[in-house]
Formats: sequence, structure tokens, C-alpha cells
Amino acid sequence: MTIARSSSALPRARASAHRYAGSLIALHWLIALGIVGMLALGLYMVGLPKGLPLKATLINLHKSIGLTVFLLVLLRIMARVAFHRPPLPPMRPWQRAAARTTQGLLYVAMVGMPLSGYLGSSFNRFGTRFWGVLLPKWGWDDAGMRALFFGIHEVIGYTLIVLIVLHVAGALKHQWIDRDNLLARMLP
Repeated sequence: MTIARSSSALPRARASAHRYAGSLIALHWLIALGIVGMLALGLYMVGLPKGLPLKATLINLHKSIGLTVFLLVLLRIMARVAFHRPPLPPMRPWQRAAARTTQGLLYVAMVGMPLSGYLGSSFNRFGTRFWGVLLPKWGWDDAGMRALFFGIHEVIGYTLIVLIVLHVAGALKHQWIDRDNLLARMLP
């Protein structure tokens, strides 16, 4: 009886050694939900007519949620540095490079997206409210600068959609085609 318990505990111990820390898993999924929600909200609200009270409310909500997700991304970056990262399963060098490049670009986009939105908002008369608190403005009312930063914000948004699709497609490929259980490293 004791031998059976210890032998069944061994695969669990080995499997947990190849998983992310629980805090990183929680942050991953919280950030993922936040980003997908933000992208959906952003795409919806840009189609609304100017001057609509609902649009102003959604813009302020978008800014507050976006900055909250940004803070979670910064926390995740710090946690990722502090916690051990499980090794990747054996794969071809080009796949390893594609995974690292996609993840690196995801982090760049997750930082660049809220920064460009915040800077764009700094160049209008309204500024940015973070859950009702007016944040410092780093600019002045300037339509050209606002358009520049919001243009960058939009490009990063569409780039982020492509990167998310690649990230999810890679994870599903590993799960269903390679059957290397890579997805289990990030499942709750």
C-alpha cells in the first residue's frame, strides 16, 4: 500500500516540476481575460458615434481596466523573473525560437499598448482617470500627438490579436498534435 502511494506521487511531483508557479498561472489567465476583454471593448467603442454618453463611459472604463491590466503585467514580469520557469519539452530549434519570439513580442505589446494609450490620452484635454482618479498628464492638448500615440495604440492592438492567435495556436498544436502536454504547464 505504501509503495503504491509513493509511486503515484512521483509522477505528480515530476509534473508539478514542469508547471508554472500558481501565482504565474493565475496572473496569466487574469491578464489573458483582461486583454481579450479590452480588445473587444476597444473594437466596440471605436465604432460608436462621438458625443454619445455611453462612449465616454466606455472610454473611461477602458482606460481604468487597461491600466489595471498593465499593473498586472508588470507584476507578472517581476514574478516571472523571481520564479523558476519550467523547461520546454523537446522541440525543433525553429519551434523554440518561434515560441520565444512570440512570447517576447507579447510582453512588448502588453507594455506598449497601455503606455501608448496613456500617452495618447495625455495629449487631450480630458487626460486619464484611473478608477476616478485623474492621473498626471505628460502632454498638452495636441491633436497631432494624440493621433500619433492612438495610431500606435491601434497598431499594437491588431498586432496583439495576431500574437494571441499565434500563442493559442502554438499551445493547441502542442496539445493536440505533438501531445507533449505543454498546455498543462499553464492550466489551473
